[in-house]
Formats: sequence, structure tokens, C-alpha cells
Amino acid sequence: MSKIRVLFVGDIVGSAGRRALKESLPELKRKYNPELIIVNGENAAGGRGITAAIAKEFYDQGVHGITLGNHTWDNKDIFDFIDNEERMIRPANFPPGTPGRGFTTVKGQTKELVIVNIQGRTFLPPLDCPFQTIDAILDKLRKKNKCILVDFHAEATSEKIAMGWHLDGKVSAVLGTHTHVQTHDERILPQGTAYVTDVGMVGGRDGVLGMERQAVLQKFKTGLPVRFVADEGKWQFHAVYMEIDEETGLSKKIELIRRFETEIVWA
Repeated sequence: MSKIRVLFVGDIVGSAGRRALKESLPELKRKYNPELIIVNGENAAGGRGITAAIAKEFYDQGVHGITLGNHTWDNKDIFDFIDNEERMIRPANFPPGTPGRGFTTVKGQTKELVIVNIQGRTFLPPLDCPFQTIDAILDKLRKKNKCILVDFHAEATSEKIAMGWHLDGKVSAVLGTHTHVQTHDERILPQGTAYVTDVGMVGGRDGVLGMERQAVLQKFKTGLPVRFVADEGKWQFHAVYMEIDEETGLSKKIELIRRFETEIVWA
């Protein structure tokens, strides 16, 4: 079997998340020897958005593609570079004419993979239907592409699970992002699609979803407006490793990865 080894890294939050990626990638490369590395970078700049400099930092470390989400536009510098950044994608179900692209092909030395970004609608700002959007994209892609990874950036676990079943056998993987807590429901669905409800996050371990906890506590306890700041303490790192059959485009393996600063735990 000719396979593609893929490492997908969950939502990177702030400088702690960027530090975690830098410190973790060398070891993960030795262990898994991934041919393609994809990261979700929508929180990479202080917890909100991404910059051109941060994207370059990721690429320089060996990342092949970057997915985004509902915080895509939080750093306004993105409008200066997203149209020209072919390795970065934002949710494809933003309205037509939105800057950037919703899917792209990322290439390693000898392997390539189509990555697609879709955003859910439950408990998030309304966008075009993610199910209809991905169906329309696949009508085009599957004519010549078998290996397709979908980053489904959504809040509701039910919506993510439904998307997994909807795409089973049609794509290589459906990986949930956005909720920042790694779920231990990874599996190969019956028709061969790798699935996990949420890959998890990469960022401050002692905050709340990567944000400094005191501000979040104040928000919950008072209900008053509070400015959230990315937690920059010790980090946690969550990702998944997958193996995809190049001939069929279906997955043969999905494995959760968890690491913590000062200690390592392999899930």
C-alpha cells in the first residue's frame, strides 16, 4: 500500500502555542516521519487571527498548509496577504467574493493532499450551509483527487459528528477544530474516513481554552465585558497522526497525540 503520512495540529493559540509547535515538531517528525504537516492557525496571533510573519514562521518549521476558522479576519493584516497565500485556507462557506480560498492542494516532496476548510453554523455566526458547500466542492475535487482532508471548524459536537457521517467514504478525513478540547472518539468510520470530533488545541495549559483564566473567570462571574488575553504559561500540544491510502483516498490509521510542557503523554 502506498500511503501518505499526515500530521494535523490543532488550533494554535498565541505565543505559547507557537512555542509548543516549535519545541514539539522535531520530536514528532522523528517519531512519525510525516510527509505533510497541516496546522490550524486561526488563533496564532495573540489568540485572534494570524499574521504573514507567523505564517512564514510555521512554513519555515516545515508546515505545508494552514487552516483557519471564525477568527480568520480578527487580525486585519490578513487582507494584505491571504489572496496570495496559496497554502492557507479559510472556511469555504463564507459568501462568494470573500478574500482567500476555501480549499487548496498542499505538496510535500513526493506527496500531495487536498485540504478543505468548512465552518459550522450552530452557535456560530451564520454562513452558507456547510453540508451543501462541501458537496459542491467535492463534486469538483473528486473528479481528479482522492486524498482529501476536511477541517470542520464548528462548535456543536452534533454538527461535527453529522458531518463525519455525511462525508464517510467521500473524503480521507473529517477533523473537528474550534472547541479546543481534544475528544477521544477518534476512529475510522465504516466507509474509510478518519474522524475525530475535536483535535484539541496548542497553547497555554493553565488558562481556559488557551486564554488567561482570570479574565475568563471575571467574565463568567460578572457578565461584564472583559478583554481576553492569550495565556502564555506552560503549554499543551494536541494533534492527530493519520495514514491515508493513496490508491483509494481512504484512511488506514488515526492516532491522537498529546504532549505537555515538562512532561510528555502519548494518548
